[in-house]
Amino acid sequence: MVKKFSMLVVAGLIALPTLASAGGGKSNADLEQKIEELSRQLDELKAQMAKQNETITETSGKVDDMDTMLEEKSEQWDLASRFQFDGDFRARGDYYNASTVFAAGTPLFDGYDSLGNPQFRPAGGGQENDTIMTNRLRLNMRVKATENLEFKGRLAMYKAWGMQSTPDGLGGGFPVFDGNTTRTPDDSALYVDRAFVNWNNIGGAPVWFSIGRRPTTDGPPAQLRMGNEERMATPVAYMDYPFDGISLGYAYDWGTDALGEGRIRFCYGRGFENGLEDDTGASIDDTDFAGIDWDILKQGPRFLNLQSFGAFNLFNYPTFSSDLVNYGAPSEYGAQINLGNVYHTSAVYMDKINNLNYFIAGGWSRTDPNENGMFNDYTSATPKNTDAEDGYSVYAGVRYDLDNLGLKLGAEYNYGSQYWIAFSPGHDDLYMSKLATRGSAYELYMIYDLPTGEAISKYAQTFIRLGWQYYDYNYSGGFDWNLKPYDLDDEKMQMQMMGLDPVESANQVYLTFEAYF
Repeated sequence: MVKKFSMLVVAGLIALPTLASAGGGKSNADLEQKIEELSRQLDELKAQMAKQNETITETSGKVDDMDTMLEEKSEQWDLASRFQFDGDFRARGDYYNASTVFAAGTPLFDGYDSLGNPQFRPAGGGQENDTIMTNRLRLNMRVKATENLEFKGRLAMYKAWGMQSTPDGLGGGFPVFDGNTTRTPDDSALYVDRAFVNWNNIGGAPVWFSIGRRPTTDGPPAQLRMGNEERMATPVAYMDYPFDGISLGYAYDWGTDALGEGRIRFCYGRGFENGLEDDTGASIDDTDFAGIDWDILKQGPRFLNLQSFGAFNLFNYPTFSSDLVNYGAPSEYGAQINLGNVYHTSAVYMDKINNLNYFIAGGWSRTDPNENGMFNDYTSATPKNTDAEDGYSVYAGVRYDLDNLGLKLGAEYNYGSQYWIAFSPGHDDLYMSKLATRGSAYELYMIYDLPTGEAISKYAQTFIRLGWQYYDYNYSGGFDWNLKPYDLDDEKMQMQMMGLDPVESANQVYLTFEAYF
């Protein structure tokens, strides 16, 4: 518009002589007046154009600043968007009632007095906790550093209501140690539960390398009874043990829809680090884990896994985080020593027919003790058991999904033999690991999806889980390779001499309120 106006003024100035000739009767004074008027208008026009140019320059600067700011913000948003966060919260209440081998008041050996006379204490006859409430919070994170390098981590808080330490009897009676931290209720701090880096597609091949705090808890088939549709960890649930280590894996495709895909991993980890050794030779060796985990096939819900590993230079007990610790070891347990090796193999097959999920699993364990022995019987004339002992377990379960009602109903059963060992200190059964049972364990449960509205997050799940567990022990112990697993019916005298009063049967009822976000 300004450009058009200025062109008209210039055209008018050019036409002035012509106008002057045409109007021959007009005086020179009139002509000069018109020229002055046009000159004034031209000056005003120049002033307006200069002001507009100034405004345009200022606006252009602001636009440039905005572009720079948006570029910076975009870069920040891009960096932030690389991080994926999700999590879950669980409130849980439990009722627990257990019967022990000996009736209340039965005298149990309790050591010797200063004169060498035996002392006795009365058996309690049972255990009970009518209510115990716990809160668990877990925060997951995932981020890619480069195209083929990603980090995954999880922080966890798990505590009992009204406590900033572990209540008596939880975690199978073990204090908190590296193999059950974040898995046994303790204080309200957030601890690193998982933290590892995956280097994928190494050399353009379906090969990966991973190192860090491993995803080794709540493995298959635990996702069924825990209300998750996805696999939550690498190893079969018989290996429920947080540890630090590495894995090297290879993925493949069977080339047929019936078998789907598979992957095999070599895994190594450290179960106990002794630190510096002294010159006396009294130090013990580090405990290491090594083995393979093989997803033989996976196609939809169909899944077959085989794992086999060894625990080498196994400790008699780990280093505890406890008020009872004295130089890294509770004194009542005696000195820390290496006992030898344990070998472990297990497998699980899972599938789904219409709305019926099912699985069957089995495990085998074998001890290879050194001169210190495993499963020792201190009531015997030769207490150190240096023989290899084999144990086994079978485990099966079903879950039927009533999708129209948002309801899932499940049942599970497992049996363990006398010398069965499950590596499951990180279990999620609050008191005793059911997969470590030497005898039978039963469980019935239901999961109900809460009508909390439309999901905001793709991770969203809200449900309650109600379950009942019944433990029926045939032999003493569980996750224990130190003492002989005594027959609860036929070896009561030996247990009485040892001062032992193990659980014979137990009922546990739990109710959870869970939100995944």
